[in-house]
Amino acid sequence: MMLKRMVIMLVSVALTFGAVFGFLAFKAGMISRIMAAQSNPPQTVSTAVVALAAWQPRLEAVGSARAVNGANLSSQISGIVSAIHFESGADVKQGSPLVDLIAQDDIAHLEALKATTELARLTYERDQRLVRTKAISEQTVDSDKWTLKNGEAQVAQQQALVDYKSIKAPFSGRLGIRQVDLGQFLAAGTTVVTLQQLDPIYVDFFLPEQALAQIKVGQHVAAKIDAYPGHAFDGAISAINSLVDVATRNVQIRATFKNPDSRLLPGMFATVDIDVGSAQRLVTLPQTAIAYNSYGNILFLVEEKGKDAAGKPRLVARQTFVTTGETRGDQVSVLSGVKEGDTVVTAGQMKLRNDTPIVVNNAVQPLNDPNPQPVDR
Repeated sequence: MMLKRMVIMLVSVALTFGAVFGFLAFKAGMISRIMAAQSNPPQTVSTAVVALAAWQPRLEAVGSARAVNGANLSSQISGIVSAIHFESGADVKQGSPLVDLIAQDDIAHLEALKATTELARLTYERDQRLVRTKAISEQTVDSDKWTLKNGEAQVAQQQALVDYKSIKAPFSGRLGIRQVDLGQFLAAGTTVVTLQQLDPIYVDFFLPEQALAQIKVGQHVAAKIDAYPGHAFDGAISAINSLVDVATRNVQIRATFKNPDSRLLPGMFATVDIDVGSAQRLVTLPQTAIAYNSYGNILFLVEEKGKDAAGKPRLVARQTFVTTGETRGDQVSVLSGVKEGDTVVTAGQMKLRNDTPIVVNNAVQPLNDPNPQPVDR
């Protein structure tokens, strides 16, 4: 009986332990299946192979175009417009008459002064002959001489007043829109028309004082104007200001551009590029490939990690820190962290972390143009 009871007890204990271990094994299997089901699904990304490209270091700035000579022409004295000798937008030569004011009264006064001065000249010349024969005194000759000089001065003064009644082009250039009409009373200082000398033309811009060591007079400059997308105008630095602004620590630079077709107009906004140093070969990537953070800039490399069930390479993402340099257009230069031949994620990295499985789809690639141009849609 004792042996029988011992056997029953041992069998019961064995069954109990078997049930416990079986449950634990079943539980572990279920947990594994659940964990496997909750693992990261493959994420679709676009990729690019890292390559070296020629990279020309350059300084960039923004500036404005201004004329070599430019002025808003106005009258020095008041008067009524009697004649207009130009059309809006016309090209004129230096000295060309533009606007006349009524000047009959001033001209008449000038003629009277000329007549008086001519009489004084005749008197003085006669006195010079008479003084030789002692017919008149030296004092009379001196008095007539200064009378003549005073008359000549009054004629010159009145001639200047008459000239003020005619507005002429102070230099050759292109006129703007006419601002006066025939018969209009023109107050002194009122703008008649703007005159701009367009060829050549200046572009003024500012650079930080740290850039002074990289620029010099005569250095090539390329300017891009929003009005002419896709076109760059070539010029050269013509002047560097002799002082640095103490408020901004910037220095003003002036570049000169040939403008024979007058495509550039004063006041236009310009983006200026100045090539400095020699070209380098650097790793370049689309800017979308870089995730910029306060603790460092990162990107994701594509690596093979074994094979999947179908025998194809299993691709995973690996995060790495990089050091970035200058940017140009849609591109950024990478100074360290990747090397030529590496495959990097260029889009879709926001949903990645280390060892995340990925699926590559390069049907759509991010922009990677060093000189992008605006496109109207």
